[in-house]
Amino acid sequence: MTELGSPVTDHHLALEGSTLTLDWAGVTDVGRRRAHNEDSYVAEAPLFVVADGMGGHSAGDVASDAVVRRLHEAATAPFLTTDAVEEALLRATEEIAVAAADTELGVGTTVTGAFLSLDDDEPSFTVFNVGDSRVYLLDAGVLRQVTVDHSVVQEMVDAGMLHPDDAESHPDSNVITRAVGFDVEPRPDYWRVPLRPGQRLLVCSDGLTKELDARAIATTLGAADDASGAAADLVEQAVAAGGRDNVTAVVVVVRGTPPEGDTEADETTVPR
Repeated sequence: MTELGSPVTDHHLALEGSTLTLDWAGVTDVGRRRAHNEDSYVAEAPLFVVADGMGGHSAGDVASDAVVRRLHEAATAPFLTTDAVEEALLRATEEIAVAAADTELGVGTTVTGAFLSLDDDEPSFTVFNVGDSRVYLLDAGVLRQVTVDHSVVQEMVDAGMLHPDDAESHPDSNVITRAVGFDVEPRPDYWRVPLRPGQRLLVCSDGLTKELDARAIATTLGAADDASGAAADLVEQAVAAGGRDNVTAVVVVVRGTPPEGDTEADETTVPR
């Protein structure tokens, strides 16, 4: 497990040339049933990422650690690009391959998150995902799942074979279709989310979403006064609800004054 960024302290960033500021915090917990925490995260502008390792301790630790470290190393400027993220993921894949040399089943990790990017010189979040960890956006009281899971059950839901409400209880709910590692080139999906005052972004491992439904996430994410309170409350509630897996949450709060006439959030899929 790697934590890059203070676990429960709000940080503050004023975006140059903008009226917007960001506050953020990250929290992780081993949960009630796991002996080790294989989640890793980085919460330090311009990068907010959670990785959930697979392959057993300590291999899963190594995989998630490699991803967050390589991404953190790539964050050398106030804004990132998809090319920089993909180069970091390729380097992490090579590092994971070394760790997996003596394993039979292979080693890998999910990774999901958001980074600050520029869209026509305007700051945005670029959200990315590989696997079934998730990014949610709470905007104007409405919670939206920005990412789409790379999982067997998500494919069944998309094909109309499974109702979304039954996905978490399905026997194959833990089977993912993409990961970083396993000697496969990582293939992240991307979404662009323009920054607007009042937004709250949640980056989390599936240890949180398997315990809390969308209503609970929305209520808790919106109720806290700051990012650290929201992240801590979400993790605490997920552990109290069962804590069957490691639980990690990174929360980013956007503050500022909206431009005149700007009332609706937008979201754009970034072409690859």
